[in-house]
Amino acid sequence: MGRSKKPLPLLESVTIEAVAAEGKCLFHWNDLVVFVPFCVPGDICDVQIQRKKHSFAEGKVVQFIEYSKVRATPFCQHFGVCGGCKWQNLPYKEQLKFKQQQVYDQLHRIGKVELPEFRPILGSIKTQEYRNKLDFGCANKRWLTNEELKNLPPAPSQGGGAKDVPAIGFHITGAFDKILPIEKCWLMDDLHNRIRNEIRNYATANGLSFFDLRAQTGLLRDVIIRNSASGEWMLIIQFHYDRTTAETLAQSENDAKGLLQHIADTFPQITSLMYLDNQKCNDTIGDREILTFKGNDHIYELMEDLRFKVGPKSFYQTNTEQAYHLYCVAREFALGAPEAPEAPEAPEAPEAPEKPLIYDLYTGTGTIANFVARQARQVIGIEYVPEAIEDAKVNSQINSITNTLFYAGDMKDILTDAFIAEHGRPDVIITDPPRAGMHPDVVKTILRAAPERIVYVSCNPATQARDLQDLDTLYRVTAVQPVDMFPHTPHVENVVLLEKR
Repeated sequence: MGRSKKPLPLLESVTIEAVAAEGKCLFHWNDLVVFVPFCVPGDICDVQIQRKKHSFAEGKVVQFIEYSKVRATPFCQHFGVCGGCKWQNLPYKEQLKFKQQQVYDQLHRIGKVELPEFRPILGSIKTQEYRNKLDFGCANKRWLTNEELKNLPPAPSQGGGAKDVPAIGFHITGAFDKILPIEKCWLMDDLHNRIRNEIRNYATANGLSFFDLRAQTGLLRDVIIRNSASGEWMLIIQFHYDRTTAETLAQSENDAKGLLQHIADTFPQITSLMYLDNQKCNDTIGDREILTFKGNDHIYELMEDLRFKVGPKSFYQTNTEQAYHLYCVAREFALGAPEAPEAPEAPEAPEAPEKPLIYDLYTGTGTIANFVARQARQVIGIEYVPEAIEDAKVNSQINSITNTLFYAGDMKDILTDAFIAEHGRPDVIITDPPRAGMHPDVVKTILRAAPERIVYVSCNPATQARDLQDLDTLYRVTAVQPVDMFPHTPHVENVVLLEKR
């Protein structure tokens, strides 16, 4: 007979001390650091310990005794249950302060390289309705909060739970098959709320089935909504047709087209209405055929005098206005200080320096590559996703940019010594890798290529710091610019300029 576990304690009247990683806060208890979500430094509260390890513990607030003076009132009705905007209870100025400190700590602690004074973080122009893309899951079981569970007989003893009522919203952490229904999300223009809620209302009124992730059945699976600075809207509805028989397949197709037609009639603002049948076990669409029901198969994003084609599979920074400021920093670091206006009657203008050859690694749809191309001799972009590279080529064409070349493939396989010998040694490398950072082979090739400058754009300062340590043998960090792309979350972008020693 196994020993029963000792119950975990309820700690009364503890003071939250500081912001921690992943949007949580912390305090110290005995010799342990305790991490707690949905609170701010200065809060005094009762905390139930839920998990205890040798060096840390995790808990949840069960009662606030006294609120911190450093606190904002959350504006979203779903705050505290939906984990998407964990810092709504923290004033935006405080968010920026902690993000700046996060970049500083990770570059110093992990990178262990000599660093210059950091530039102040660039805050987002918008802190609400700043996103241009959201993805909502559909499920036949909605998540119920603890408050809702109290009204269900009999009520489970702990936690949230699911009821057999369909929902469209966000996945709950730790409950992959259940969806928290979202009535209003503040991350995107309010039209997206009306579109999403109308899909739900039509589907429930007409008996359309919602997806059951465990059983892999149900028609309505996923909803992706995008918009752009050009005023265009894209809607992608992901279905899961019942292919058991020809009759069930025909019924699925008819139900799907009925919903699509209703949405097309109700929302003429949608300029790109698309759909797909996904029979896979996951919701990724990169390898699926996406069909156009109405309008175009793309929308256009605007930046300065450039237009960028954005398709259903395209990656584009989700905070459009702040992306512009991020790319301006990358361009400044790549090309040096902005050129001064030409003197009206300069007797003898000095000879202009030759424009640089730039490699843009992890180029995506070529946004940065095309953004800097007019100040470069040539830009060579490399990206893993073939569809993204095709978009990058189109983006050059529609903007009459002729000095770009794009290649699709694994970065460590494309960026080789032979590739550099063929295309020329770059003067500048811009790299914007995924959260995992750069592959060690890529770092080694960069060191052998030895460009004068490296501009490292990162969505994860921790892996960026690791790569900076590897580059430190030949390069020194001369500028650091944090950029906030995601208000009310702990995520932060960071741009680093490295120059050859």
